[in-house]
Amino acid sequence: MKLIKNAHIITMDEKRREFENGAVVFDEKIVYVGENKDFPEYDIDEEIDAQGLFVTPGLIDAHCHLGMFEDSLGFEGDDGNEDSDPVTPHLRAIDGINPFDRGFEEARNAGVTSVLTGPGSANPIGGQFAAIKTAGVCVDDMIIKAPAAMKMALGENPKSIYNEKDAAPVTRMGTMALIRETLIKAQRYKSQLDEYNADSADNEQPEFDMKSEALIPVLNREIPVKIHAHRADDICSAIRIAKEFDIDVTIEHCSDGDAVADILEREKLPVMLGPTLSDRSKPELKNLTFATYKNLSDRGVPAAIITDHPEITIGNLPLCAVMAVKHGMDEEKALAGVTITAAENCRIADRVGSIEVGKDADMAVFTDLPTRFNAECAMTFIDGKRVK
Repeated sequence: MKLIKNAHIITMDEKRREFENGAVVFDEKIVYVGENKDFPEYDIDEEIDAQGLFVTPGLIDAHCHLGMFEDSLGFEGDDGNEDSDPVTPHLRAIDGINPFDRGFEEARNAGVTSVLTGPGSANPIGGQFAAIKTAGVCVDDMIIKAPAAMKMALGENPKSIYNEKDAAPVTRMGTMALIRETLIKAQRYKSQLDEYNADSADNEQPEFDMKSEALIPVLNREIPVKIHAHRADDICSAIRIAKEFDIDVTIEHCSDGDAVADILEREKLPVMLGPTLSDRSKPELKNLTFATYKNLSDRGVPAAIITDHPEITIGNLPLCAVMAVKHGMDEEKALAGVTITAAENCRIADRVGSIEVGKDADMAVFTDLPTRFNAECAMTFIDGKRVK
């Protein structure tokens, strides 16, 4: 067992407990968190005196492409967009992630212990995201959940990619039609498969369809769909798709969130806000502003803060939270946006996102709260092992 003592602990659990002179006892999992003086006897192998530094849950980037668009490389390391086919739900992020990419070390050095990483936004249906830890040499040993989500994309990106190829889709109508067609095929495939599994004697087994097979967890609401949607009309289209097919959806980027704030408040859909430190490089980013973080979170919309790495390099995830606070977002909600809210939005809060007994021992030690500009990450722990 390891012990961190004399720490200012911010748990980010449901009760938002805070221990100004606290202790955490852990191996791969957390076994105790509380006051420095109250914990029972444990067989402690290593003691770490935090000397009053802040201990928070390991930070989480709820939407990035870490390990898929590799640092300092061109086409050789570009494995994030299979833009040879606009419909690729059967692609798996774990087959494209390089754990030796420099971004993983930068993540750990910033206190980022978990990420949702996956395909980019070239395709209307891009493939399966994975939730992984940021330490490891083989992605299979880093997985929290895979698949963790299905990626879809609306708006300018699919239009631009396939317009250049003189292929469909070249309109928003075309993008939505391809998504609908694919989901309807998957529904029929699932229905036939369910009938066969219920009574194989009287029903014929459907011919294997890998694309439809990959969408069954979506139709069963086992994983959400991360829908890339910047513009207000695309956000509304994402909500429309969710209702038509009774699937779980999260809104990724949500740059025009202010324009549809009433709708997002009503629907209570999780949003992943960012990248907002980047430039307004295309028309759908023209309303990009950190003010959206305050406006949506004040309305009770579950808002995670993201980098969309490599759009903003992942080591700057804390800076994104700092900027959100600077522009009026409540500091506790900003910290939640890179810890527990991020975990809840990504359906991995049973493992990470807060310092609680039984959860993974993923923690970061900071000189101040990571939502403050002067904060430095002093130590990072993943599954109980110090990785910084």
